[in-house]
Amino acid sequence: MDPLSFVADILQQNLLVPLLFQFGLMQWQEPAYGWALFSVYGFAQVMLTFAVCMPLERWRPIERHADGKTVATDILYTVIARAGILPLVTFVGFYNVQAWFDGVLLDAGWLPPTLESLVPGLAGQPVLAFVLYAVILDFADYWRHRFSHRLGWWYALHSLHHAQRQMTFWSDDRNHILDDLIAALWFGVIALLIGISPFQFPLLVLLLRFIESLSHANVRLSFGWLGERLLISPRFHRAHHGVLAAGQRSCNYGAVLPWWDMMFGTADFARDFARTGDPSAAEAMATGTYLAQQKAGLRRMASTLRRGGDQRRRA
Repeated sequence: MDPLSFVADILQQNLLVPLLFQFGLMQWQEPAYGWALFSVYGFAQVMLTFAVCMPLERWRPIERHADGKTVATDILYTVIARAGILPLVTFVGFYNVQAWFDGVLLDAGWLPPTLESLVPGLAGQPVLAFVLYAVILDFADYWRHRFSHRLGWWYALHSLHHAQRQMTFWSDDRNHILDDLIAALWFGVIALLIGISPFQFPLLVLLLRFIESLSHANVRLSFGWLGERLLISPRFHRAHHGVLAAGQRSCNYGAVLPWWDMMFGTADFARDFARTGDPSAAEAMATGTYLAQQKAGLRRMASTLRRGGDQRRRA
């Protein structure tokens, strides 16, 4: 048993099983262990991200941050997402939805879809299949992200992510909870349609999110002409968060791969390390507490819907 599974087993036996037994929910024992396992993996990923990105940010920071409170709030977002909500949604939720979905298909005489069955050459090639699953999910995430900027009510929520003027690697998970739920639903539907297993799905999400965290880092780092066309760098993604790019018509929507921006005409490789933030966002979305930011996002969405769904940047 690897160390992370050992920790998950301790968490399961000493916390989750007693709680499930007390509330008569022992039928959730297996999914609960999955949550514990991937929660531990998520926490380990946070530590790995910290170990990689913190030295980079201290080595060549783009800017020196004067207010540590806003960054501390981003840390809270990260811990909640990576070690709490994300494993709960991506394993427990996905586990049960996929079991239901596969049951419906089997009852109707259909085999559940998998990428390996659609592409026979992938049979017996788990690493290649894993990579292709990651590419497909990243393509889907490009369009989710692009839609979140084009639809006014959605950008009102997503602008919480863009309101941060002191961007760091912690900023990746700085999202409104409704925006996160939409993203989880989006990813879940795509994953069901291409047959990702409940054990592969959280690992794919954790891998992609690690690279996304690096792309948000406060480090003067690019991957060069060729490298930036293969993998999204902090410089490339910072252009997306730039003050001049904030709003419904932005650039560089890709999360991990810049290929989709290049393919659909939204790539911008020309910008230097831009100043970040969204001038149209309320101050509470930039510097408020976690709850204040969540409330401000809801208020902005409600205001946008009252105006007919349009979200204009203030001059």
